[in-house]
Amino acid sequence: MATLLTDTLKSRYAALQAERERTWPTAQLAANARQRAALVARFDPAAVVQPGDILPPRNFVEVDGGVLSLDGLTVDGPALLIFFRFAGCPACNIALPYYAETLHPALKARGIPLVALSPQQPDRLYDIKARHDLPFAVATDADNGFARSLGIAFEPDERPSPPPSGWIGEVTGTGHWELPQPAVLLIEPGRKVEWLRVSPDWLDRPEAEEILGWIDAGRL
Repeated sequence: MATLLTDTLKSRYAALQAERERTWPTAQLAANARQRAALVARFDPAAVVQPGDILPPRNFVEVDGGVLSLDGLTVDGPALLIFFRFAGCPACNIALPYYAETLHPALKARGIPLVALSPQQPDRLYDIKARHDLPFAVATDADNGFARSLGIAFEPDERPSPPPSGWIGEVTGTGHWELPQPAVLLIEPGRKVEWLRVSPDWLDRPEAEEILGWIDAGRL
């Protein structure tokens, strides 16, 4: 059944959670909920970059082979960066197509470029852009360095040693457990932070209307 464009992101995540409750083992379901709750409890808004902060120059390799820079993205005005986990992340495979449908057209009309960033290596990250025919740039935050500098990186609480086959570092190609918490960053010319919204619970990300409201409120 085709997904209606009027669906909210919240409703799409509710459907994902309902499917997991039907199919996942109880222990796996509990571990997932426990990790998300722990990240929410630990999140400190004062520990991430703040409005007005100036970021250092940084480049990102696109999955198509190009190179993006913070200065290039903001040469004509603000740019919006969306941080996600990796190409195979189920929650990210819901969020990015949703933003392609609902957020990208409105940003394009406002002249604001949209870029999705993950620490996953470009050749592995290409899959999510191709699968959903995403109309915006998808690029690699090498070794999660940018996310770490913003204060949004985290490592799962449960990290078996030695790591099992198919662990996060193997999937992303980084060789470590670290991932970005999903986040939306609006950056102005001069690499100035306008605002940052972090989603410690990766099943609770902002709707397109919320993001556009934050953008337009700052432009009044």
